[in-house]
Amino acid sequence: MNKEILDRKVQEYIVANLRADVHRIAMGKSRFSGISSRELAEQIAAKKKSEKKLPTWYQTELVYYPPLLSIEQCSSETTAAYKAKLIKGTTLIDLTGGFGVDSYYFAKVADAVTHCEINPQLSEIARYNAGVLGQKNMQFLAGDGIAYLSEGVDRFDSIYIDPARRSSSGKVFMLRDCTPNVVEHLDLLLERSSRIIIKTAPLLDISAGLKELNNVAEIHIISTKNEVKELLWVIDKSPVEKVRITAVTLNDREKIFSFYKGEEETEAAFLETEIKKYLYEPDAALLKSGAFNLISSRFHLEKLDANTQLYHSDNYDSSFPGRIFKINSVISSGQLKKEKGLSGNVIVRNYPDKAEHLVKKYKIKADQDNFLIFTQSKKAGNVIINATIQQHY
Repeated sequence: MNKEILDRKVQEYIVANLRADVHRIAMGKSRFSGISSRELAEQIAAKKKSEKKLPTWYQTELVYYPPLLSIEQCSSETTAAYKAKLIKGTTLIDLTGGFGVDSYYFAKVADAVTHCEINPQLSEIARYNAGVLGQKNMQFLAGDGIAYLSEGVDRFDSIYIDPARRSSSGKVFMLRDCTPNVVEHLDLLLERSSRIIIKTAPLLDISAGLKELNNVAEIHIISTKNEVKELLWVIDKSPVEKVRITAVTLNDREKIFSFYKGEEETEAAFLETEIKKYLYEPDAALLKSGAFNLISSRFHLEKLDANTQLYHSDNYDSSFPGRIFKINSVISSGQLKKEKGLSGNVIVRNYPDKAEHLVKKYKIKADQDNFLIFTQSKKAGNVIINATIQQHY
């Protein structure tokens, strides 16, 4: 951590160049002695990346930033604040503290938080920033969090861990493939706490995770703007009969869809008549949960088709976690060939063609609010739904 960067003139330069070309700055000559041009570029890039992701850090003077990769890999404030709701008790240890965003929000709920980070430079930065942000109930340990638990006797009400994948090959991975190896150390974690919260990447299959982990009480699927950001696995010392799965959308309005594993096996209502007034498209978090039929039951919607995760209804329900469209018309594939002056955003769901080809084939012009949804219905087969967006993700 180069404290020269905290000089007032250097900080003013960083703020003044947030919209500048950081590559040019990195390749140029530094304007400040004791600070390399690369360091200046890193501070600018990381601060700029924090503007929307970490507004508290961005708006606070004299925050020191790590390399950009640490900002890209850390939680957003939105997801960190949600995680803080899941902790149990008054003491917590974050075994993979990183830049310290999660620990900062845990410290707003718990009485005492211990931040472990194996990278000593990152640990120093997190410690310094906690002071700048005025969070005083945090302890910082530069070292291996698992080793700290193994060698010590301390117990914590909650443990948080964010294991990193050791291999980037393939789309499917196991928790055993991550560092720290949570599966290997699960007994130790349960011995030292009442609750464990594990963050994993969205790629982890829920069924595969449940096979590897014992005592899972809850699984939280977190998404923002229709992108699943992370899975949270809550493990309690006392086993539960059924795992609770919660899909959470954190947009302008937080929406939660929660159920016990097994409930998703309910039957859905399917389209029996004409397509109705409103079309519903679930958020990615709901789709990740696998509760395709339960969505239909909970919101009193009919599915268009067994293999099409689109739903319709005559009623408008703004509590639905996903997009809602008002249907203007339904066009068959045969009718589409006769249509002229087509416009709209093209969406393809369970339809035998690609969006880019359909745009060229039918000369469809872009339109911000109007949509042409190419899909299938149980009754009519291939259909094109002309619709206007009423609710975004």
